[in-house]
Amino acid sequence: MATGAAGALHSFRKKRAGGWVLSMLLWTWGGTAYFLLEVAYKTLRGEPERISWTMLVLAIVLCIPVERAGEGLPWEMKLSIQALICAGLVTLVELAAGLVLNVWLGLGIWDYSRLPFNLWGQICPQFAAIWWGLCMVFIPVFDWMRWLVTGGKQPRWRLAGKGAGANFFPFPVSGWIFMKRKKNRLPEND
Repeated sequence: MATGAAGALHSFRKKRAGGWVLSMLLWTWGGTAYFLLEVAYKTLRGEPERISWTMLVLAIVLCIPVERAGEGLPWEMKLSIQALICAGLVTLVELAAGLVLNVWLGLGIWDYSRLPFNLWGQICPQFAAIWWGLCMVFIPVFDWMRWLVTGGKQPRWRLAGKGAGANFFPFPVSGWIFMKRKKNRLPEND
């Protein structure tokens, strides 16, 4: 068993590598969940020919800013603001991917040109709002899944504002309606 500075460095590297593996698993889970929603939506609309494997890859990539923001943004920041930041990042990645996949390569995977206020048919405010809603769901789900694997303090969310009872309910009971998170991912002292 390693001791001293060498042992601490080994432990740090092991935890850091494990954190990235967990992040990649969350991205893959989130991307797959979104892709299955996309498949169901396009199938129900009678457009199964518009389903593309590139959407699975893009969905996994789009989960990166959502998961990273949930992990890295300040604990005091409201969930709604984190979701807004994530939705902005997702929209920027969607624009870049759309310009490459749809415009440059001509794959025609999505086309928002019929929606008002679209930009080159690749992004629009309506879908940015959908991304915000999905981020409101995915950030807490990622936090919850991370907590189940790594431990530490259980994720909790608060209603906007402060006050007695505002931090009462844990995530599974009523976390979806809470707007402010309180999280601490550091493990308890062993």
